[in-house]
Amino acid sequence: MIWLARDFISENIFHQSFHHWRIAIAVQSPKYATPALDKGLEILELLARSSRGLTLNEMSKAMGRTVSEIFRMVFTLEQRGYIASDDNDRYSLSLKMFELSHRQQPLKSLVVTAMPLMRELAGRACQSCHLVVYHDGRTIVVSQVDSPGPFTFGPKVGTLSRLTDTASGTILLAFVDEAERTRMIAAQIRIDGELEIDAALLLRQIETVRSDTGVTWPSRRNHGVTDISRPVFAANREVLAALTVPYVERLDRLQSPSLVAVQEQVREVTLRLSELMSFSGHNTLQ
Repeated sequence: MIWLARDFISENIFHQSFHHWRIAIAVQSPKYATPALDKGLEILELLARSSRGLTLNEMSKAMGRTVSEIFRMVFTLEQRGYIASDDNDRYSLSLKMFELSHRQQPLKSLVVTAMPLMRELAGRACQSCHLVVYHDGRTIVVSQVDSPGPFTFGPKVGTLSRLTDTASGTILLAFVDEAERTRMIAAQIRIDGELEIDAALLLRQIETVRSDTGVTWPSRRNHGVTDISRPVFAANREVLAALTVPYVERLDRLQSPSLVAVQEQVREVTLRLSELMSFSGHNTLQ
């Protein structure tokens, strides 16, 4: 893991890195073409970007293909359970790929190990919490625990977000080396185009996060919410995930822990989880 020196930040150096991010988004033509597989993956990726599902006609227009070209592939994907249609013949992704991803041993181990600690954190903090990992230019929520009581706040399991939109994403960017960070940013740019945040500002945020080993700042998505997020490490200081509490001041529970108290609880839980995930140097993060 490459750790940046505190005096490393300079806009000239960063813009050079940013130039590398742009270069990295170029995609070379595959040596061996597989048109049928490409078509199926294109359908899945298209539906993943749609919030309300798509009809066959809408898919064919978006893909620049005829309905007859995609019909059999759509039928096969539905038969195999990867997509589903509603009464209006609108197709959307099922949860099958998400379920398959959870069968991967590293992710399964992370979620299984984290859940008891997350339930403990939600109970102590009187707040919801969620666990986020990186996947192909996005962050994805892989586990979530509601706050106790009738009201809760937080993203659902399976929620995808941009890296630079969230505290969790900034955590995941901060604790990788420069080469991996370049690949992650390039993957986001491939999906969204230009970054929505000033490049120099992003680097300063990353440096602050690395220095503080965490994030506590106002949510970029919701007013009145303060995101508290810290990294979960494995062996060799490899960042596995970000554990985040979207802190909301509770008026219905006057004795609820303060923001500062919840910060400490999140720090403690991530250290314990990192230790369980074989991070032997956790004491250096305190």
